[in-house]
Amino acid sequence: MYSTKMLFEKCKVTCFLVCKRAYRKPASNFLDQLRVYVRGGGGGQGQPKFGGKGGDGGCVYVEAVPNMTLQNLKRSNIKKRFIAGNGENSTKRMLQGQPGTDLTVRVPRGVCVTTDSGEVIGDLDVDGEKVVVANGGRGGCMATKWNGKKGEVRSVKLVLKLIADVGLVGFPNAGKSTFLKAVSRTDPKIAEYPFTTLRPQLGVVHYEDLRQISVADLPGLIEGAHMNRGMGHEFLRHIERTKLLLFMVDVHGFQLKESWPFRTAYETAVLLNKELELYKPELTGKPAILALNKIDKDGAEDRLQETLQSFNTDNYPGIPDDLIPELPIKFRDIVPISAAQGTGIQRLNDRIREVLDDELERQRVEMSSNKGIMKL
Repeated sequence: MYSTKMLFEKCKVTCFLVCKRAYRKPASNFLDQLRVYVRGGGGGQGQPKFGGKGGDGGCVYVEAVPNMTLQNLKRSNIKKRFIAGNGENSTKRMLQGQPGTDLTVRVPRGVCVTTDSGEVIGDLDVDGEKVVVANGGRGGCMATKWNGKKGEVRSVKLVLKLIADVGLVGFPNAGKSTFLKAVSRTDPKIAEYPFTTLRPQLGVVHYEDLRQISVADLPGLIEGAHMNRGMGHEFLRHIERTKLLLFMVDVHGFQLKESWPFRTAYETAVLLNKELELYKPELTGKPAILALNKIDKDGAEDRLQETLQSFNTDNYPGIPDDLIPELPIKFRDIVPISAAQGTGIQRLNDRIREVLDDELERQRVEMSSNKGIMKL
């Protein structure tokens, strides 16, 4: 017999488990990486008596298309197996066997297709671009002793790298989401604690002349992100295809938690530079702007002047030797802002546009010069 106390405790535990299931946080719909199995079709058998050739097996392609997500792809094929058609055998009535049907896996623009070992098979940056991921087997013929060959079999990774004009770079709680909400129509999650943004979010800045510039709000970095700490590579791969890096730094400095060292705004910007350099050195060559955020808070003016003064020196004051970048980023501008109050936002938007336009013009001139050299 259960005592009244034992029954009460049992009911309390059952109630807790039921409530926990009922209020379980829903899974995010965003998916930026998917591993799939692909297999090319097998070649048909040849007909040695009459010299007939079997049909070649179909190939598996991955193609970038509009209005597609990796989440939709996963839903449409739960098993994540994509197999092309087999080639038909040669017969007396039809010596040339029909080829197998090709299969196309449709993915969003911006997907990088890699092997399990990380070898890049193809980058799909434009709608309509496609790449073969599994070749079909050769149909049976004299060279194969009339035996159809098996199709290529392997697993590949579909890794989405966001394509945006501007990529927001910063440590957690720097105000990136607040800035995105201030300049676009998105409604990202905003709170006073680190790692508010766990998934990339895209916003669009609308100008009066109808010009639009896309901005990607990415998960916050931490020191050691190049070694995949924190959000690590989930963040870093998304900035590879952005045209401009917008560093968002709290002018008052940053400290992830009590056991971590406090970093001033200047030290934060230098460390972000170092993280990008260690992950992929060519990222430091992208155009960049530094936004010093939260100037509406007490003591901001003193912190701002200290930070600007540090940037005017050449010897990295207060930075340990192992954290000094070998490839320092040269910011096109340093703009003080308050994303929460809107201070400086218009100037920052104007500078973003100017830098993007200058970079586009530079690339155009460079391409024209290269064409002239080739003609000579």
